[in-house]
Parts: sequence; structure tokens; C-alpha cells
Amino acid sequence: MTTFDASGHRHFSPVDSSAQERAARLRQLGLGDSADADFDAFAQRIAQTLGVPNAMVNFITDTHQYLGGLFTRVPSMEDANAETDPRSAPMETGYCPHVIARRMALVLEDVCDYPRFAGNDVVDKMNVRSYLGAPLIDRTGLALGTVCVVDTEPRPWGRDGLNAIKSLAGEGVELLHRREREIQGS
Repeated sequence: MTTFDASGHRHFSPVDSSAQERAARLRQLGLGDSADADFDAFAQRIAQTLGVPNAMVNFITDTHQYLGGLFTRVPSMEDANAETDPRSAPMETGYCPHVIARRMALVLEDVCDYPRFAGNDVVDKMNVRSYLGAPLIDRTGLALGTVCVVDTEPRPWGRDGLNAIKSLAGEGVELLHRREREIQGS
């Protein structure tokens, strides 16, 4: 869906009606603006499980995306936004905002096969050719972010890949709930 902001700029990100609530929830959990060692380790496990060079735990605030968990074997992934925080990205970048808005997994075996997604900045800036992501929907019912993987080559994710990313998203939600219990216990 193409949308326009108040100044008339065109956006390809879907309309997100939960942005303010999600941002408040992420602040409550202390997530969305800094790297987190637990989520970095989880991203590494995601990459190993799916046999990919890049995996992320992406928290979507009301203003930007933040890779709270990141594992990459491709230097350009971390250096893509070197002029700013390499883990922060605008809402229009990548595919995770679509996962959040849909509240469903998104499978793109070759992003170039989808005109809606082929023109995204990550295709040229980071050489992204395939994407697989699932939402992190916590106990409040909010989709706080995603677990996702990308590759520089097209990949036939298939049913196994879809099931794996959904299962990993469930594990990511458990990490979020553990974080909440730790905060409440302090």
C-alpha cells in the first residue's frame, strides 16, 4: 500500500494503527533504541537454525526500526547506515513494517519477483534478495517487532522455513516475557 504523509511524501510502508501503543510497550521493556546481548545471541541462533548469513530481532517503534538483535556475516549489513546508528533504520526501509502491519509471517524467496518489494532501499544498499520474517506478538496482543532473516541470494524457504521462523518468533516472545518478569522483579 502506498501512503502519503502530511507533507505529501510517498511511503510504501503499510498504515500502522498500533504504533503509539507499541512504542510505549517497547519503552516499558527497555527495547527499541539499543543493542541487547540476549537478542544478539538469539539472532545468531536464528541464523544458525536457518543456515543464513544474516538474522535480526527488529523492534519497530513509532518513528523507526531498531535491530535490538543482530547477527551478520555480511559487513554491508552493519555498515549500511554507517553515517548514523547502523542498527537503526527508517520505517520505509526493509520488510519488517509489513510483517507488523499484517501480523503474519512474510516469505519473499526472491524480493525481485514482487514489484512492491523489489524497489526497497535494502535491495541495492545491502544486496538483499530474500527475506523471511515473523512478528513478535506479546501477551498484550501487540506486535512489538519481528524475527527475520535475509540473504543476498534467492532462497526457496518453503513450508519448513515458514514453520521455523514462526517457531523462532515464539521463542523470541518468550525472551520478551522473561525480560518483563525481570523488570517487574527489580
